Amino acid sequence: MAEMSTDQPIPVAVVGVGRMGRHHARIYHELPEAQLLAVVDADEDRAGTLADQYACEALPSVDALLEKFPQVKAVSVAVPTEHHEAVAAPLLSRGIACLIEKPLAGSVEVARRIVDLAHQHDTLVQVGHTERFNPAVRAIHSIDIAPRFIEVDRVSPMTFRSLDVSVVFDIMIHDLDIVLMLVKSPIKSVAACGVAVLGDNEDIADARIEFENGCIAKITASRLALKTERKLRVFSETGYVSLNYAAKTGIAIQRTGNVDQLMEIREQLAAGADLSDVNYMDLVDVKELEIKEEEPLRAELSNFLAASTGQAQPEVDAAAGFAAVEAAEKVIAAIRAHRWAGLESHKPV
Repeated sequence: MAEMSTDQPIPVAVVGVGRMGRHHARIYHELPEAQLLAVVDADEDRAGTLADQYACEALPSVDALLEKFPQVKAVSVAVPTEHHEAVAAPLLSRGIACLIEKPLAGSVEVARRIVDLAHQHDTLVQVGHTERFNPAVRAIHSIDIAPRFIEVDRVSPMTFRSLDVSVVFDIMIHDLDIVLMLVKSPIKSVAACGVAVLGDNEDIADARIEFENGCIAKITASRLALKTERKLRVFSETGYVSLNYAAKTGIAIQRTGNVDQLMEIREQLAAGADLSDVNYMDLVDVKELEIKEEEPLRAELSNFLAASTGQAQPEVDAAAGFAAVEAAEKVIAAIRAHRWAGLESHKPV
């Protein structure tokens, strides 16, 4: 993909201006490096309202967008997941960079077709895993830590949205993406269970993922909780990191500042010494992560625009988006393979 000049604002559009797409339109309107040409939605009233608000055109289809604005260079695709391929295909085939909201697709098969099409036309696909841009998640990059065990909890009350898909694709996929980013190793095996309460798809799921490098990740997702909680804990031989996504806070506990003292403690323990009077907190370096406040979606779209001109690498490229879909499919397959005992005796009369 050739590097482009950024002297002029990048002509952009948003396809699908529902719950997420309307925020894409707002931020593009505010970003000086973007020129919002149009919002595209089959709901003419919804598109028209946003078009009036952000001084752009309201269009009913991708075909209408390409006909009226052939100069468009970057597009956010924020339609329902089942329509990602149909919307992205004509854009990618014309060399128009696409930011496709998460998940990239509803299956590995469709995700592969999107990735192949992007490669065929040497066109950028970035995937909207906005949690990557959460300031707390970004702060963890400053910590030199090789995960050995990861524990993630993402639970929230029912919103009655996205009930047509499993909670794995709806909620857990955020954390599958982040765990894959942290571990940097192929998945070896997955064990999982899930429960469908309100419909045919799982509303609660728990997965235990083992990676080829030995790391274990335990990920829990629920959309039936009484409160919202989004936490991640990373354990390694050299430290521990705890993140609260919602509060955008985090702490890191590292032993690097007290290596000599810890080695001495280890030797004393091996020799059978009584160390019950030692204060453990004196042996570790505890610090709050430096978290820079920024709206995650704004950071994501700025990264996308820079990547679309060759000025930066996409934070979540097509390969990463595909890997998250592949991991989600493996979790769902493990859930469906799981067998519960005693179900016959609990059937309603």
